Amino acid sequence: MIFKSVHYPNEMVATRRGSPLLIGVKTPKKLKVDFVDVEFGNIDEIPADVEATSSSLNALEVPKLRRSESRAFLSEDGQPQQIEYFLASDPSAVVEHTKRVLYLLDDDIAHICNGELHIHRLRRDDGISSIRSIQTLEIELAEIMKGSFDHFMQKEIYEQPESVVNTMRGRVNFDTHKVTLGGLKSYLPTIRRCRRMVFIACGTSYHSALATRAIFEELTEIPVSTELASDFLDRKCPIFRDDVCVFISQSGETADTILAMRYCLERGALCVGVTNTVGSTISRESHCGVHINAGPEIGVASTKAYTSQYIALVMFAIQLSEDRTSMTVRRSEIIDGLHALPSQIKEVLQIDQELQKLAKEVLYKEKSLLIMGRGFQNATCLEGALKIKEVSYMHSEGILAGELKHGPLALVDENMPVILIMTRDSLYPKVRSALEQVTARKGQPIIICNKGDDAINTSYKTIRVPQTVDCLQGLLTIIPLQLLSYHLACLAGVDVDFPRNLAKSVTVE
Repeated sequence: MIFKSVHYPNEMVATRRGSPLLIGVKTPKKLKVDFVDVEFGNIDEIPADVEATSSSLNALEVPKLRRSESRAFLSEDGQPQQIEYFLASDPSAVVEHTKRVLYLLDDDIAHICNGELHIHRLRRDDGISSIRSIQTLEIELAEIMKGSFDHFMQKEIYEQPESVVNTMRGRVNFDTHKVTLGGLKSYLPTIRRCRRMVFIACGTSYHSALATRAIFEELTEIPVSTELASDFLDRKCPIFRDDVCVFISQSGETADTILAMRYCLERGALCVGVTNTVGSTISRESHCGVHINAGPEIGVASTKAYTSQYIALVMFAIQLSEDRTSMTVRRSEIIDGLHALPSQIKEVLQIDQELQKLAKEVLYKEKSLLIMGRGFQNATCLEGALKIKEVSYMHSEGILAGELKHGPLALVDENMPVILIMTRDSLYPKVRSALEQVTARKGQPIIICNKGDDAINTSYKTIRVPQTVDCLQGLLTIIPLQLLSYHLACLAGVDVDFPRNLAKSVTVE
């Protein structure tokens, strides 16, 4: 919350509670120190003479906060200097003005008056630092500009060949087939001894957990459950000291996910954060974690953060299973797949014109869409359906193909558009059976399949993607669905980057 009053024209007060808040600082000269002292007050310590007369004073006149002279914004030679302040909830909002920021904690009160910034807290709480460090953002201005693209979402889809490389950079050795995530290294023995792992997230982040659950269980033989943070809190899910809970959030500020993390911390579980934002609440309050390094994501609909979260979780599984020699060949196969991934993503992006034509000629006027798949592609169906409904406002539903005869098949006829993901993996025959069920009801499915799959009848409309390791195939099949959702939104004439009723970071329950 930020307060400004016409009665105090040269002052501003801001406080954080739950939602993120940062202050950008711009000065002509280098600062004398790189932190701001927190000024603590204690209501219980109001002097007796003040307390005795407080009944006759206006409440605002009772001094509840100590005030000291700020030394943070003097220049190196100790002289005062002009200062500009920028308040925002996200670093990308201030990076065009300054790269120097400090992050407020919950219950911090920032008071800006006559060019000086003071940070207050009413009480000195245990474990709360007495300073707020001024940090330097690593974001470049070009990263938050659209450049030659029409929308941020389009730009971020096309950035995925680079963003996945950034997620793996310095962490994957393709020669030795070894993965090293520094933020987890000292906690690996504890994680390997755990009774179970619980992945907790919301929206797209939840889908990244769902997409990698199977490979986690296969490589580590640790039971893994995936939980939507809001439902996890509603059920008051039992959590124990020998559980490991993984919290996934692009912003690191998702309210439900933070509350779920604090719930697990209270019960003694080891908490791991997977975020795209350094200094976020989840990255600060978790025991350890992984930064996905996807770069700034401006569009509300998450695209490159999804693929980077996916890869980060796969790397987590590989590193966690490195003590299991029986999985050596499987790990090497996956790491080779990761090595080829950037060039394969570029290959998928080359069919963008075909997807634009498909959106315009086949899907644009439709009111509803079903997306089906199974196995590793189930999460892709759910994420693709979310993207389409999120940005184009078309109703879409992701369906597990194994559940087709348990109800969803009743929706299928010649008028219901269906996208079926049928890639060459161990479940190919079962998905082919689902295809036959759809066509028997006069459905005309669009099939996402692998290049070179000649078993698919040429009468079907197909979207062909390169083949990779089964557990990574979802990284290539999601991109056509991201592009389809983008083109459907453009055809509908809606705001692609900022869909109605939605926000990038959901900071309330």
